[in-house]
Amino acid sequence: MADTAAVARPYAQAVFELARDGGDFAHWSDMLAFATAVAHDPTMLALIHSPRVDAEQLARLFIDVSADRLDKEGTNFVRLLTLNDRLAALPDIAELYESLRAEAEGFVEAELISAAEVSDEKQQKIVEALERRLNRTVKLDCKIDTTLLGGAIIRAGDMVIDGSFKSGLQKLAVALVR
Repeated sequence: MADTAAVARPYAQAVFELARDGGDFAHWSDMLAFATAVAHDPTMLALIHSPRVDAEQLARLFIDVSADRLDKEGTNFVRLLTLNDRLAALPDIAELYESLRAEAEGFVEAELISAAEVSDEKQQKIVEALERRLNRTVKLDCKIDTTLLGGAIIRAGDMVIDGSFKSGLQKLAVALVR
């Protein structure tokens, strides 16, 4: 995202302001998520990067595919991105928008990656600890990574807590080499 962050930021900010003024963050999240999925489609990606498809044709195709999932403002936004040759930045725009939304709504999305399934009780304890530390409401997304030997990795915003055995073994290997 670093390459397109400067391009994506003003668009994400504009969408955020529209959503805030309209009082409908979730609706814009849904539209951006769907538009991002369309933009990631291999056929659409080829069209986005094709010099043979002009901006107006691309906008019409994209909007036709997305018509039932975009309202008038969403359609206008996609058209604007297409005409300004910024459609490829849509995933970054959506990601930045979600960060702005989370900040405005006072929550943070955290990811728990573990070697095995984590019980509901342990998940709740992790959420409570993160909420105390971050002073925000935490939405926890749990994933299993079988390449971890044990332990877990927690990511919340810019914070990463790596308590995996794999990480510990790597640190031990580095220490032994010295």
